[in-house]
Amino acid sequence: MLIKNVRILGGDPVDITVVNGLIAEIAPAGTADGDAPAVVDGRGAIALPGLVDLHTHLREPGREDAETVHTGTQSAARGGYTAVHAMANTMPVADTAGVVEQVWRLGQEFGLCDVQPVGAVTVGLEGRQLAELGAMADSAARVRVFSDDGKCVDDAVLMRRALEYVKAFDGVVAQHAQEPKLTKDAQMNEGVISGRLGLAGWPAVAEEAIIARDCLLAAHVGSRLHVCHVSTAGSVEIIRWAKSKGWNVTAEVTPHHLLLTDDLVEQSPNGSYNPIYKVNPPLRTRADVEALRNALADGTIDVVATDHAPHPVEDKETEWAAAAMGMVGLETALSVVQEAMVDTGLLDWAGVAERMSVTPARIGRLSGHGRALEVGAPANIVLYDPSARAEVDPSAFASKSRNTPYEGMTLPGRVLATFLRGKPTVLEGKLA
Repeated sequence: MLIKNVRILGGDPVDITVVNGLIAEIAPAGTADGDAPAVVDGRGAIALPGLVDLHTHLREPGREDAETVHTGTQSAARGGYTAVHAMANTMPVADTAGVVEQVWRLGQEFGLCDVQPVGAVTVGLEGRQLAELGAMADSAARVRVFSDDGKCVDDAVLMRRALEYVKAFDGVVAQHAQEPKLTKDAQMNEGVISGRLGLAGWPAVAEEAIIARDCLLAAHVGSRLHVCHVSTAGSVEIIRWAKSKGWNVTAEVTPHHLLLTDDLVEQSPNGSYNPIYKVNPPLRTRADVEALRNALADGTIDVVATDHAPHPVEDKETEWAAAAMGMVGLETALSVVQEAMVDTGLLDWAGVAERMSVTPARIGRLSGHGRALEVGAPANIVLYDPSARAEVDPSAFASKSRNTPYEGMTLPGRVLATFLRGKPTVLEGKLA
């Protein structure tokens, strides 16, 4: 395959020749051999290494009404992703070698995107007993990331044991930082707006206290800790402090926490109390958003992860208190990052590649992903047109669910094509 006239990380136009799933040649645009059996005209698009998501909910097995591995990977490919980490809060929970292998094999079967299962830290996500971490690590799925996401491993002794255990196979514990006693019945960010709306507040300290504890634990046992969906300015400062100590701590931020604020719950184009804005952790203040953006720019926060959380209509279009928490995000992530980080001058395209491909692949230990686009590297490539602008239409999503907070918003950019080891999964913005 010949991919013509693309700009790697926004540089000068080049032609990329792909042979047997690898990049065989990179030549100035118009000079490559034009006899390739398949030619894709990139029309000056930016070429990035295929995106890698550390935090995706594919819902299968058990909640196929919301998403399946097939539809979730279709959504991922449409968003420019070539690999996703599938979270463990399925039904049954991915806490055994059998379940993680099932999810992994489904990803292999559909071939749209590599699916790397995340194993549960505790049996049934119940926080009482460690799951079969070693068996999942030794399985065909080769699990290296473990998380009870959706629930916090709030028992300090159990968290310490998990951190100690994963050291044996270079694993990482990804913590959902939420002190449950401080967030009982919480509905949105604690502050002036929650008080005015009469919704139970979700204090920032509930996140920050767990992050501080776990950074200390990770340092004590010499293990790897990853902090999921950081949402507060205080959390940023704690992570920055931990990194200054040289501790092995990494962190992620979601696209929606880089763009949206808690005032949308009170006043938005969708009206007040709209559960489309109900998410865990909750949308925070403008000051938190600014702190998160700056932390992503300076490397305190390592990666952008979508926390793609699909829900069927009946779970979201209901009264606020009864509504499920979560937003879909795979198909809009790159556009939101452009809006929040690139168009504001905080990141260039090399920085986007680092935070959405290179670093998440390194944290998840995915050796075939997150590679620079150079000769000999796997041809995991996304072509992206940053000059496009379009209104978000959830009815056009590949995902089975439509719970996006961006409906009706005009966002920049468009994924033109995605290639997984040289095989096109998306062409002209449509599934290949």
